[in-house]
Amino acid sequence: MTGPLEVSDLDLVRMAQAGDTEAFGELVERNRRAVFRAALAAVGSPTEADDVAQEAFVTAWQKLDGFRGESQFRTWLLSITWRKAIDRRKTISRWLKLAASSSRDEAGDDMFDIIERVPSAARTQDDVMESNELHRDVRKLIGTLPRKLRDSLLLAGTGEHTYDEIGQMLGAPVGTVKWRVAEARRVLKRKLTAMGYANE
Repeated sequence: MTGPLEVSDLDLVRMAQAGDTEAFGELVERNRRAVFRAALAAVGSPTEADDVAQEAFVTAWQKLDGFRGESQFRTWLLSITWRKAIDRRKTISRWLKLAASSSRDEAGDDMFDIIERVPSAARTQDDVMESNELHRDVRKLIGTLPRKLRDSLLLAGTGEHTYDEIGQMLGAPVGTVKWRVAEARRVLKRKLTAMGYANE
């Protein structure tokens, strides 16, 4: 392939449909991060998200002949990913505990930097402990949100997906997705304030 940046996703899809595995490999590389972050938003565990991403790419390869270009390839792929992730989530009986757990080291310290998307508490330079406590509390509160609000917030929080893509994944109009994200943030802000965190 000449200059991957010069080749559109649709061109790569057509090449892959003709049997070019390198073209599909390029599609995987271009979309790997977005797919992983969508899966992580649904299942809450990087290990599970990796598995979901692999399943999504395998499924996309198997169904590639059925892709007609009526939507962006990335949107189509993310819809597959979300369905796989939801199926996986249904089989994880401890999902809510994992999402809300304060000791979930595997999730990393910056789960989508979600803290940045919630009103931050006033803090001084040396109150790192309070910052960590806030982070744990936000993660717990996100786990208690209604599923539709939580999913919308986590997907928006990845910074990887447009509202159109999130709407496609969740099967909801863009306006509804935007409302859910705003409502989730409002609920989190209210609960954090009730827990004693400073509000601007």
